[in-house]
Amino acid sequence: MATDRRASWLKGVLDLLVLASLTEGESYGYEIAKSLGAAGLGQIKGGTLYPVLNRLEEAGLVAAEFRAADRGPGRRYYTLTPQGRETLAEQGGLWLAFDESVRTLLAEGGIR
Repeated sequence: MATDRRASWLKGVLDLLVLASLTEGESYGYEIAKSLGAAGLGQIKGGTLYPVLNRLEEAGLVAAEFRAADRGPGRRYYTLTPQGRETLAEQGGLWLAFDESVRTLLAEGGIR
């Protein structure tokens, strides 16, 4: 049950987390998934991540460039666009305000 809730929570904020993961520069899907996992969000599978990346690209929030590799398959590298940075700042601020409200209510309920 806890895993189902966690997946539901993640679904609601994954777009923002992907945008945030690109603030330091370009990256590709596997590296984005690894950085999110290292941040404590668990394993993000390709079937979850790549539709998010495609949606963000279609919305103009990230730009993608395919690069052939010397060995192995090529990769799509993603970068944050100026519109993506603006969206991250705006929506990230709203998320933090929401998070603060949730924390306040939980603390009042005796959960720390």
